[in-house]
Amino acid sequence: MAERPIRLFGDPILTSPTDPVDLSSLRTSELVADLLDTVKLPGRAGVAANQIGVGLRAFSYNIDGTIGYLLNPRLLKVWGEPEEMSEGCLSVPGLTYPRLRYPHALAEGFTMEGERIEIEGEGLMAQALQHELDHLEGILYFQGLEPEHKKDALKAIRESEWFGAASS
Repeated sequence: MAERPIRLFGDPILTSPTDPVDLSSLRTSELVADLLDTVKLPGRAGVAANQIGVGLRAFSYNIDGTIGYLLNPRLLKVWGEPEEMSEGCLSVPGLTYPRLRYPHALAEGFTMEGERIEIEGEGLMAQALQHELDHLEGILYFQGLEPEHKKDALKAIRESEWFGAASS
């Protein structure tokens, strides 16, 4: 289908929980195609549907050349000692902060054909699963930063050139 523009922090769709995807809808295949086209660009580990303006529970991922998607995903399990990982977000461009994430994650969801699948990941994949599932709940990564980093992030967001452009 098409690469879709990324919505920036300040757009209300990013802070609203998403609704389930109707797997039988013809629009679902268009959404998946758009998510896959959008995540294929260099430097993108994942894209949630609300980041492209669609308030539905779906995301795509691009980790180490493996590209895929999940519909109506949920996080089944995270494990290991939380680790500080460098994290950024396409909806909060140009800002990266240390964020605690579990090193292992297991998520489940569905394909367009209604097949239930699980994705287990460690490292970057585990981080992406947690990050994208947060998006679908209306949570942005900087909300989970340690207080000193969160304060810096909010200041940097307010001072960024793009802030406010989302609501223009």
